[in-house]
Amino acid sequence: MRYELLAAGLVLTVRLAVTRIDFQSPGKGNTESMGETDFRSRVKHSRDALDSWVRGIIEWHFNPETGCPFWLDYAKGLDWDPRREIRGYDDLDRFGGFQDEWLRGGPVRRWVPKAYADRPVFSFETGGSTGVPKSRINIEDFRIDYEAFSDTLPDEAFPKGSDWLMLGPSGPRRLRLGVEHLAQHRDGICFMVDLDPRWVIKLMKMNKSEMAEKYKQHVIEQGLTLLKAHDNIRCLFTTPKLLGALCEKVSLKRVGITGVFCAGTEMTPEFHRFAVEELLDGVYFAPTYGNTLMGLAVHKPRDPEDNYALIYYPPSPRAVIEVVDPDEPGRVVEYGETGRVRLTTLTREFFMPRFLERDEAEREAPCELYPWDGVRNVRPFSRLQTSVVEGVY
Repeated sequence: MRYELLAAGLVLTVRLAVTRIDFQSPGKGNTESMGETDFRSRVKHSRDALDSWVRGIIEWHFNPETGCPFWLDYAKGLDWDPRREIRGYDDLDRFGGFQDEWLRGGPVRRWVPKAYADRPVFSFETGGSTGVPKSRINIEDFRIDYEAFSDTLPDEAFPKGSDWLMLGPSGPRRLRLGVEHLAQHRDGICFMVDLDPRWVIKLMKMNKSEMAEKYKQHVIEQGLTLLKAHDNIRCLFTTPKLLGALCEKVSLKRVGITGVFCAGTEMTPEFHRFAVEELLDGVYFAPTYGNTLMGLAVHKPRDPEDNYALIYYPPSPRAVIEVVDPDEPGRVVEYGETGRVRLTTLTREFFMPRFLERDEAEREAPCELYPWDGVRNVRPFSRLQTSVVEGVY
């Protein structure tokens, strides 16, 4: 897949290689295991491509002709010029940490690059579980991200031309339009339920767990109605909690589902094993880590040696996820060590350096299919668990 970035009068082209997964050979791509020298070369090449991509993104967002008002105003307060001094990914440390509050409230148009001033703009919100939701503008990013994700899905499990059921949050969320575009990109139609996760969170905070359970069942009933009414639905997006509830009512295999794309905070190695070994009866399971601010980090193909660990790789160079020391967020931890997830988003529509997520994980080394860092077993950041209610995810 090719993305082109106009920067300083030059066209910077970065190819993002999304390799088709061998449906019968978990853990490998379409090639035999490469030699160590070749693998190291690919890791270095991916890092060089990332550094080049960063230079182009900085030129775009800090150029008075193309950049967004937020970053152009931000640059006025600096005693250095990002366009001259940011030469690679590591240099982004000079910006410090991206502040959560910058994305809460308006004016949202301060994030729209001048180059896109005449384009229709979407505004997508985060879950809103911790107050005023964060907003991210989108023009084409959600389409680009979900088309790249589509390339990682095996056609045997997610057949082209098949319809989808989106059993997840509706409303002002990127996920809703993203899954719909994914279905359309694969020549299908997406059927949706009506689900307000903020209402579920409010019920949980009021200790109305019985009402929250009734609302969940209301959502499941909507999904069952659609599955019975539309016999071309073969593909499903849902969250771990809703998948478990749906499978209590029906065998997905018997109703024709062949592939499940699943994401949410309740995704754990235990649920991964439970879904594959008990819930799905052979239906393909694609766990994914994603959010409004990042896009989608794909799961490494299942390997028995991983013992159902959840290993995700971000869509480099458009997004980078790292694991950092919670007490020293400028320090990336060693491979295998635990820390807080730090996100950097790098697209022409949205630049967000060094944002600390509400998640923790272990740092994962590059693999053959994805020659850049990943994360293992993402879960809510332990120091925040007492203040966050996750609801139906």
